[in-house]
Amino acid sequence: MSFFEILKLVFPLFLIVVMLYGVLLFVKKYQFKGSKLSSENLRIITTLMLMPKKYLSVVKVNDKVLILGLSEQSITLLKEMNIEELNLADDSNFQNNPNFLEVFKKMIRQ
Repeated sequence: MSFFEILKLVFPLFLIVVMLYGVLLFVKKYQFKGSKLSSENLRIITTLMLMPKKYLSVVKVNDKVLILGLSEQSITLLKEMNIEELNLADDSNFQNNPNFLEVFKKMIRQ
């Protein structure tokens, strides 16, 4: 095999690798957002550890508040409420990690 025959075999491989690298850079630069859910619409209000690797979490999603049971194997929806029902509309009270017990009591009263 001559040098030019080897070059004919290696050049297409080199060209494909360069093109794939270009696509990778393009995707990294312009990360396409597949979901319209942003951090503005999703916020963890508070979380309480019940046992090792078992938690209760209060999460705000758009205008809903969810109480979730979290474990290693699953996430279970325990209760769903509108934010108006819970009276969390003024987020100023909950900026500094609210007490889980206070939030949970408000949700149970409803």
